[in-house]
Amino acid sequence: MIGAASAASVPRARAAVKPPIIFIHGNGDTAALWMTTIWRFESNGWPRDRLHAVDFRYPTARRVADVAQPGTSSIGEAVAQLSDEVAAIRRRTGAARVVLVAQSRGGLVARMFAKSGGADQVEAMILCGGVNHGVLDSTTVLVGSEFNANSSILRSLNAGLSEVVPGVRTMTIRSTDMDKFAQPDGRAIGLPQVKGTGYDAPALRGAINVAIPGLDHRETGYSPQAFAAMWRFLTGSAPRTVDVVAERRARLAGRITGWLGDLPTNIGLAGIPIEVFVVDAMTGERQGGALLRQATDKNGAWGPLAVSPHDNLEFAVAVPGLSTTHIYRSPFPHSSDLVNLRPQRLTAAEAGKGTVVHLSRPRGYFGAGRDHVLLGGRVPPGIPRGVPAVSDLAVAYPLPAGQCVVGQCNSETIAARTWPAADGHVSVIELTD
Repeated sequence: MIGAASAASVPRARAAVKPPIIFIHGNGDTAALWMTTIWRFESNGWPRDRLHAVDFRYPTARRVADVAQPGTSSIGEAVAQLSDEVAAIRRRTGAARVVLVAQSRGGLVARMFAKSGGADQVEAMILCGGVNHGVLDSTTVLVGSEFNANSSILRSLNAGLSEVVPGVRTMTIRSTDMDKFAQPDGRAIGLPQVKGTGYDAPALRGAINVAIPGLDHRETGYSPQAFAAMWRFLTGSAPRTVDVVAERRARLAGRITGWLGDLPTNIGLAGIPIEVFVVDAMTGERQGGALLRQATDKNGAWGPLAVSPHDNLEFAVAVPGLSTTHIYRSPFPHSSDLVNLRPQRLTAAEAGKGTVVHLSRPRGYFGAGRDHVLLGGRVPPGIPRGVPAVSDLAVAYPLPAGQCVVGQCNSETIAARTWPAADGHVSVIELTD
């Protein structure tokens, strides 16, 4: 929940006793997913300069762990990048050790970093929805993958009576039964006949293991409930608030990244034009001229931009060969340099439609019966029954450009405008919660 508590009510942090935290995203994801978690840490007094999220250049795991594949990374490559990040943060802060908070595949990277010589640099580790015992247990599916319960990577990490690295205080956070990657079988990922690893697969022998009912895979790291568990583990007490404290002006910055074939990358795209507009919360229509109009620098970075914490925004990003993507967002109550934007790719079929609108939930999945989800006043197709398993819903409309389409998930509602798909435009309603 994004709240509006007074900034004056935030307790002053004792920076000397707050270790740096490095947040590690999951498979195919980006550091931007940690934005709301970082807001919550800041809102409870953790110093902003001691909260850092790593962006793996190639965030997707290889199909076969020991076979190179363009646009992917091995565990070893991800560990090497994490090692560089840890060293840089320790140099900048002067801290002897850091805290690692990792989601999904990121947990394997964190554990391997600690196991392969980094343990003396890690004060504590929090693993959220970790694929610690794999996703499937099979001799015919995911053969050679790091996500197979029989992989050499997992056998190495889980050897011994304790599955945690000696000297590193470790907590796992998992769902009781709604994590699509921790199920008795592969039904939630389209493989019902394949044996899964079970609801408790993210737990580790020797760790403090926390199970939270109702959470989906991503919510084990990015939800208010997960944050509360993290704070208790690190401080020994409950957080003062799980809401986000609003600032008078939010300072935003980020990067624009792209794709390598069908795989996302977190490598910045240089020279990409970006425009940012305030839009009407009810209609999505632009209110005045652009707040920002610039091209990304050599690292793909844009900003900074100061905005009101009450304004809905449209980010318009035009990438040659992909699309002009219009990303509609709820107000930003708090500053962030993780407003990373990745343009959508229009398929040939979509380009032949009138307009295309995506409803995207980066920090969670849509669950039929669990979540109240509407797009254009209707329940969009593609939400499976049972375990929440999809985070992006695309609908093609036979509508002219300039129409209002409203997306909703539970209490968050965002209005967007339609744009002509035939001219390479696509609308994205990107939810915060």
